[in-house]
Amino acid sequence: MPRTRTLAWSQLKIGILAVAAFVLATMLIFAVGGDAGIFSGKFHLKTRFPNAGGLASGSVVRLAGVNVGAVDDVYFDGAVVEVVLRIRPEVANKITDRSVAQIGSVSLLGEGAVDISASSEGVPLKDWAYIRSSKTPGQIADVAENATQTLAQATALIEDIRAGKGTVGKLFTQDELYLQLNAVVKATDDVVSAIKNGKGPAGTLISNQAAAKNLERALANLDQVTTGIAEGRGTLGTLLKDDALARSLTSTTENLRAVTAGLKNGEGTAGKLLTDNALYNRLDSVVNRLDALVTSLNKGEGTAGKLLQDKQLYDNMNGAVSELRGLLAEIKKDPKKYLNVKVSIF
Repeated sequence: MPRTRTLAWSQLKIGILAVAAFVLATMLIFAVGGDAGIFSGKFHLKTRFPNAGGLASGSVVRLAGVNVGAVDDVYFDGAVVEVVLRIRPEVANKITDRSVAQIGSVSLLGEGAVDISASSEGVPLKDWAYIRSSKTPGQIADVAENATQTLAQATALIEDIRAGKGTVGKLFTQDELYLQLNAVVKATDDVVSAIKNGKGPAGTLISNQAAAKNLERALANLDQVTTGIAEGRGTLGTLLKDDALARSLTSTTENLRAVTAGLKNGEGTAGKLLTDNALYNRLDSVVNRLDALVTSLNKGEGTAGKLLQDKQLYDNMNGAVSELRGLLAEIKKDPKKYLNVKVSIF
């Protein structure tokens, strides 16, 4: 009997150790694979992506970079991929309708993960609610696509250059443009050489110290002039600094403004000429009559017109005046011949 009891207790100890090892292994598996304890509750969210990006059941779910759960399932819902996320309940209040889910990676080998942005604003999401998703910037696929597009554009650019399109293409393919560019470079080199040798105004300024000194003196004089103006010397300085002159100019401007206002209001003769239509009409009528009179004179109408236009009348009047002058001259010479006065007394 004692031997039988010892064997039973040994077997019992082995069984207890086996069960404990199994329970510990199960707990380790759940802890490592799901980032949640075996006795903890569950909180689920859903999201959608146009591309799974390497996600699979068991992929890590991170909230602000911290592991908070795992992917439960990945399946197609029409043309998009729907992902079910299992998250620890204690961090559920940090995921709101302002949070966004993106596909990330755990390592450079391409193992997928879901990154969720934490938010303290907005309404916390409920169990099995959908969280917004967005495309992750800077993914390897995007970089490869951009590199492919860049290479295609570079290839097209090289083909255009080889075909002689554009200025660069013509420079590579046409000798004429190359010769013109070479001539421009040579001319520029000649100009620089001439300046270095003291030729021309620029060369003189660089190589001739006397010219440089003259320019320096001119600049010094200009500085003195501007300094004098700034200090109120001379006419320009007075204009800038003299308050009395400024007031006088201001008064003149105000008087001119008053005169202009008077003209606009029809004050004075000039103002009436500008604003009084009746005076304008009378002046216009006088001018019209004067124009008609001048036109009539030019046509030879009336006595004055005939005097201006009829040559025969002019000659007759000129002859009559000449004869009258002759008669007056003879009377002066011999008055008795023409002036005979007899006095009779009754």
